[in-house]
Amino acid sequence: MEPAQTPTIPSPARTASLTERIRAFLDRPLFLSLATIDPDGAPRQAVIWYRLEDDGRILVNSRVGRRWPANLLRDGRASLAITDTADGYSWIGLTGHVDDVVDQHDAALSDIVALAWRYHPEGPDPADLESYAAYPRITFRIAVDAVHDHLED
Repeated sequence: MEPAQTPTIPSPARTASLTERIRAFLDRPLFLSLATIDPDGAPRQAVIWYRLEDDGRILVNSRVGRRWPANLLRDGRASLAITDTADGYSWIGLTGHVDDVVDQHDAALSDIVALAWRYHPEGPDPADLESYAAYPRITFRIAVDAVHDHLED
């Protein structure tokens, strides 16, 4: 696999801070809807796993060759929505940009395995783990530029 290219992104003045309430919501194994920009400018969405990092960035991982990772490599801007699927009314919207790309096989593979355990704490399916290792993977860390809090109190 060729080294990851540096995404073209605007340089935000500062990264948004996450309150403890928002961090607690994001620490749950919910699903993230990721919006990226296709080459023709059209929006593209994917529902994916994620992990909130200690530094407030959002880690996402994919098999190389899918559209949304290619979009992030070309244009690092992203919009994220994480919802509590139990009621659908509590959700957080984030806008951000890619500030780290990991395309080394072992590191990206380790990230997807950790995500699999996060979403399947009883143990991921061994066949899934084998399939992760069979294809190149890529990890993105997204710095949060803005938070749109829609949590129900």
